[in-house]
Amino acid sequence: MALTSSFPSVSLAHKPTVLEQLHNVSSQSGVNVWIKRDDCTGLLFGGNKARQLEYYIGQALEEQADVLLTTGAVQSNHVRSTVAAARKLGIDVEVQLENRVSTNSAAYHNSGNALLVKLMGATVHHIDIGDDEDAADKALDRRADVLREDGRRPYIIPLSNAHTPWGALGYVEAAEELLKQQQDFGINVDHYVVASGSASTHAGLLTGLRASGSNVPVHGICVRRDATSQIERVKKKSTAVARLLNLDPDIATDSIICHDDALWPGYGMISDAVADTLKYMAQSEGIVLDPTYTAKSFHGLRSLVKQGVIAGGETVVYIHTGGSPAIFAYPELTQG
Repeated sequence: MALTSSFPSVSLAHKPTVLEQLHNVSSQSGVNVWIKRDDCTGLLFGGNKARQLEYYIGQALEEQADVLLTTGAVQSNHVRSTVAAARKLGIDVEVQLENRVSTNSAAYHNSGNALLVKLMGATVHHIDIGDDEDAADKALDRRADVLREDGRRPYIIPLSNAHTPWGALGYVEAAEELLKQQQDFGINVDHYVVASGSASTHAGLLTGLRASGSNVPVHGICVRRDATSQIERVKKKSTAVARLLNLDPDIATDSIICHDDALWPGYGMISDAVADTLKYMAQSEGIVLDPTYTAKSFHGLRSLVKQGVIAGGETVVYIHTGGSPAIFAYPELTQG
């Protein structure tokens, strides 16, 4: 029986997503690089959020909610996916966009995910709080109170690490899916690499692997905060996920690995080195990464190979968490 089978959920993602080898990258790096194509989950340009939303919206429907509320950056994949899920299921949705990235670029504010959210006709609220998760969640609480006064039943999908991580269950399920695929292919994996931001994907994957008997290292590549801070975030979320599953709360917390070499110059901003990795994947494999999450996490993988942490001849699985619409918000990447 699947670890998550007792929890309410809805069907949003095309599963299982493909696991395939990157033959060109593998031959050039001397490492056997496989990619889990969660950029192809099917919910409006795909991405990891589809798996997470299956469990959040499962909870929302269990509580008979009639409107979803969530928050994220202007180019948030989570916001775009939440609106798409709400439209698919016929639930009202309101989103809050935060100005986390210091840019006046018209493309950033009107293209990519921002354009798709407008196209789907979501009710959009703007908040200028910078990078303050608690303030963002409190603003959602205030909006929910207004909706309740109007007789609505809002369900909040929060931002901060202080809430039950229902979405992480999507990656507990993904871990089981991935292990079965590896068995079917007959491959022995030495490392996993994944972007680590909100930590729902990282914590869910790590906990799911450990609960399924796998002790393979999971390398979280920091995309929003430094490694020390991110380890604490993943630890808290992994503990909460384990408790949801009635497992030892320490099942995954002694093996949390985070790297912040690719983080600079900060969330939603991209260095020349990471931009080169984004172009490298497009030109080597015809696979699009995004500037905020996946270009940084794949750059982190390449750095681990260069450092010898992932040794020649070893096998690594990279989790492609999606985010492709955001590429259109950074037209400067193809200039010069």
